[in-house]
Parts: sequence; C-alpha cells; structure tokens
Amino acid sequence: MNILVCGGAGYVGAHVARELHLRHHKVTVLDNLSTGHREAVRWGQLIQADILDTNALDSVFRENTFDAVIHLCARSIVSDSTTDPYGYYLNNVQGTLNVLRSMRANGVGKFVFSSSAAVYGQPISDVIHEDHPKNPLSPYGSSKWMVEQMLADAWSAYGLSSASLRYFNAAGAAHQDGIGESHDPETHLIPNVLRSLLAGTPLNVFGNGYPTPDGTCVRDYVHVEDLASAHVLALNYLDQNQGTHAFNLGSGTGFSVMDVIRTAERVTGRQARISPREPRAGDPARLVASNLLARTRLGWNPSQQDLDEIVLSAWRWHQDTAY
Repeated sequence: MNILVCGGAGYVGAHVARELHLRHHKVTVLDNLSTGHREAVRWGQLIQADILDTNALDSVFRENTFDAVIHLCARSIVSDSTTDPYGYYLNNVQGTLNVLRSMRANGVGKFVFSSSAAVYGQPISDVIHEDHPKNPLSPYGSSKWMVEQMLADAWSAYGLSSASLRYFNAAGAAHQDGIGESHDPETHLIPNVLRSLLAGTPLNVFGNGYPTPDGTCVRDYVHVEDLASAHVLALNYLDQNQGTHAFNLGSGTGFSVMDVIRTAERVTGRQARISPREPRAGDPARLVASNLLARTRLGWNPSQQDLDEIVLSAWRWHQDTAY
C-alpha cells in the first residue's frame, strides 16, 4: 500500500514510517517540521507542508495516489493548550478536518488517527477500558475527542473507515536505527530523567502525596516500536472491518515516577538529583490502560514491556544519536 503519514517527522511518526517500510509499504511523509526533525525522515519521501494550508494539501492528494492516511500531526503540550486553546483547536481539529476533506475529494477511504488517553480525563477505575467516560481535562484532550467524534460522523455520512489509537505513554527508541524522542520543550518523564542524568542537573518531580504506593503518579509506558506496529495492524484491520473503531495502546502495567527514576539510575549507573515540586493541576494519580481490545481485535502483542529495556533503548539513543 501507499501510505501518507502526516506528522511522520515526529517521534511516533518516524517510528510508524519505519515500521511501514519494514512491512514493505510505500511511505510518504507530510510534515511542516515545526516540531519534527528532518533527520528522522529516513523511510520515504518528505513533503514539507502544513495541514492548515488547504491548497498544499489538495496538491499532495491530487499528485499522489494514497491507499490510506495515518495522521499524527498535533500540538500536544497539555499545559500550553490551556493558555492557547484556539491554537490547539485550529491545528488539531481544523487541521485534521482539512486532511479529511482532501481525502474525501480524492477518494481515500481509510484513516488511522493518533488519539490519546487524554480523552478520558480523571479516571474512575484503576484500569481504563475504551468505554470509560470521556471527560477531557484540557483543550488538548478535548481536541482529540472532537476528532474522534468527527470520525464517527464521517463514517455515517461518507463511509470513511477509521481507527483511533489512544496512546498512553510512548517511550523508548529504535536507537539501532537512529530515531528517538526529542521535543522542545521536553515534557515527557523518561527523556527528562535521562537528560538530567546526562547533564547532572536537578530533576523536577511534581507531587509526592498521591494515593499511590510511593506517593508519585503512576503511568502506563509502552515502547514506541510497539506503538508503531499497532498502526500497521490497524490498517490491516480496516481492510476487513469497515466503520469507526477506537483502541487503547498501553502495556496494561503502571509504573510510578519514582519507579522510572530508579530504573533510569539502575540502567545508567548515575544518581538522580531530585527537586520536589508542587503537583500539577489536572494530573491524575493513576492512568493505566486495558489493552485487551487491541490484543483481541488487532492481534497486537507488545513485545517490549520490560521497563529496564524501554529505558535502556532511550538511554542508548540519548547517548549516541540524539538530534
């Protein structure tokens, strides 16, 4: 298949492009490089364009024949979304709508969407299933949920088949192929821990009074290569299962902030300098996925679930090949 990967120069997107290439698909990456990295586009042609530019999008679809679109373009910093909600709705909702309209105009009928566990909001159960109530706590989460609702309407009105993949915490790196996690600013825990250990600088830990075993937040970490494989499986699933679908992508296991820090110390042989901070508003104590639906429907079987191995893969990339 010929697949357009919107946002394929980003962290997850680059790994998705790699996985598609390994599965012998043709890859075209569309990215404006505002947060992505040209160096990460190593599998397929790069088209530098913005999803807010409808003329550019229309040209891309007219000049190429795509079998499906995998869409990962998004502004994704939760705290920023609370101070710039219009910007987040413009990029994440209007931008996605632009892609969908270009797809429809050019007869492309399959769409895999990078959604988020942020659609759930404050969890009401220890393990989150796909039917958990949707009550986003931020404009970022709301933007993802709005797109999912648009996709349901697009199936009813236009027959667009889609799969929304609700990421929990992407982590790790395909360090052997030179791609890993690098954001500016960096808001994810594992790269921030590793950067702190490399530089010998203090590491902020937000809150230590949560109702968890050690008082720090618990999260579900899934290796980015396993995330990437789920996108290819979702494409295959849509071949046989039309309609609108949603799947959690998580390991099903929770690790606290301190678990991650101690793991990083063990992997690197370095000691963290912890700087306690006040809890951040809206941070749930625990976010852990049920991945049963992805396992049973997609045939997804995460193969890299050991936290030490996840952190080690990221550490090797940060040491050797970080952008």
